[in-house]
Amino acid sequence: MVQHIPEILLWLFVINHGIAFGAGLYEQRIVLPQWFSRSESGIRVNSAAMRGTDTGRRFWAFVTTGPLTLLTLANLIVAWQSQGPRHEWWLGAAVVTLIERIATFSYFIPTALRLMRAEALAPAKVEAMASQWMALNRVRAALALIGWLAALRALSLPG
Repeated sequence: MVQHIPEILLWLFVINHGIAFGAGLYEQRIVLPQWFSRSESGIRVNSAAMRGTDTGRRFWAFVTTGPLTLLTLANLIVAWQSQGPRHEWWLGAAVVTLIERIATFSYFIPTALRLMRAEALAPAKVEAMASQWMALNRVRAALALIGWLAALRALSLPG
């Protein structure tokens, strides 16, 4: 059974990563337009909508905040120790995902929490924060895609 743990971890990593990437696309297309809108004066933040949907606690905590982060760390350790054809792809997937996870915890979550209380901030600051958050969120989505595709490639190679 112990010899199957790396394979199981990689499968779980790929599955969870796929769910997270798909949910991220959904959020980008459906949820974010409810939070942020463009007007003649710039980007408007609907803090009430952000607080109302609260996807961070209602969804992401159960998909990425806990599970994907733990799977990333476990896969990083196992991939580091692996040998053979999947080593580089697996390690690359884990490292890219670790970078995305660090960015999420250090920037995206704290900034989203500040934007949920945008009424207490200067409008120009809110607009700049929202604009930067949205632009960097596309980069984060690209990292998630790269990490997932690299993990899929690792899974397709012999162990």
